[in-house]
Amino acid sequence: MSPASELARLAEAANVRFILALFVDLRGKPCAKLVPVEAVETLATEGVGFAGYAVGAIGQQPKDPDLMAIPDVASFTPVPFLKPGLAIVHCDPHVGGVPWKFAPRVILKAMLARAAEAGFSPWVGAEVEYFLVERDEHGRLRPADALDTAAQPCYDARGVTRMYEHLTAVSTAMNELGWGNYANDHEDGNGQFEQNFAYADALTTADRVITLRYLLTMLAEQRGMTATFMPKPFADRTGTGLHLHMSLTSGDHKVFPASEDDRGLGLSSTAYAFVAGVLEHACALQALLAPTVNSYKRTGAVSTASGASWSPKHATYGGNDRTHYIRVPDDQRVELRGGDGSANPYLAIAGALGAGLDGIARSLDPGRPGAGEAKGDPLPLTLLDAVQAFTADDLLTGVLDAAGSGVADYFAELKRAEFFAWHSAVSPWEIDQYLQAF
Repeated sequence: MSPASELARLAEAANVRFILALFVDLRGKPCAKLVPVEAVETLATEGVGFAGYAVGAIGQQPKDPDLMAIPDVASFTPVPFLKPGLAIVHCDPHVGGVPWKFAPRVILKAMLARAAEAGFSPWVGAEVEYFLVERDEHGRLRPADALDTAAQPCYDARGVTRMYEHLTAVSTAMNELGWGNYANDHEDGNGQFEQNFAYADALTTADRVITLRYLLTMLAEQRGMTATFMPKPFADRTGTGLHLHMSLTSGDHKVFPASEDDRGLGLSSTAYAFVAGVLEHACALQALLAPTVNSYKRTGAVSTASGASWSPKHATYGGNDRTHYIRVPDDQRVELRGGDGSANPYLAIAGALGAGLDGIARSLDPGRPGAGEAKGDPLPLTLLDAVQAFTADDLLTGVLDAAGSGVADYFAELKRAEFFAWHSAVSPWEIDQYLQAF
């Protein structure tokens, strides 16, 4: 069946009248056009056009030809709980009939092709954390739940119950989509939540993270709230992570478990090499996992109201211990804890996969599992430090250039500009500290 016929069939079966043809730019901004089903054949065969410079960070100038968003029919996702008759389909932007090298989904697909050449299929689970907030009469952010004031609100049954309508709407949506939602909880910050779904192949999980952010945003707005994935919206509270659980298969064989392991974590030598690769490239990888100025107020936090920041500061690994950059909860997977809510999931997964595969190719050894936060290379303290580490790392820049050269330089310059735009702004803290200090 042709892509056009398949997309038309799926739309008819789900009573879909309009399709959001969606992709994200390098910053993770969701971009879409609303396409009626009457135009589904054109959408599937030719795509739908976008002025790339207007999209944002996707490597185009005003003079450049259109981006043509070509749908991946396998990603078709009806969302009638938002609007009756609406669906999403994730797209790969093309220019001149060729996948556009600056498109994050294209970059991840290029890395997945490299993994396949090495004989591996990557599997990823993602923990999407977020805050539900509103603004008070002075414009200041506060939790949308005015009663969410406990010093240690994590897992509080009362906080979950007060947000029951929102949480159950999201859970029901995920299960209707077949994602396998299995838990919904109040996280460590006031107003912070997490809703978990089953792991899948790497591309599907990245698509689902983007879809879930969109769903959370829209469903929260329907209830007069704002869902934010900002890494650190409150200085004194825990930040928002995007933890990635990663594993590999080779054919039908699970690569990570081992029958014997003298380090005690139940992992194979291949899995340890994967971990070692991620640790070796951790500082550069943070530019993709924690890609905003605000990210480093999360990883640099020394304390929070609850007593712990829950974000790693050193490139360490260990067992079921959440102080590490890489936690090994069991012999099936490793959890990468360096990412935050601003991470573009396509780039984050591509970068982590590239680093891990490098470790396997070079048979790297991570050493013995570490203990606590004090061992391992310190992670970057600022976005600028992370970008400097990234540009010096040929492996990670090669990940962004996987679909064509020039992307890594473009991304690094975007992030340098972001850092210096923040650095040039005068903050209230500076006024308080320096106005009459001298």
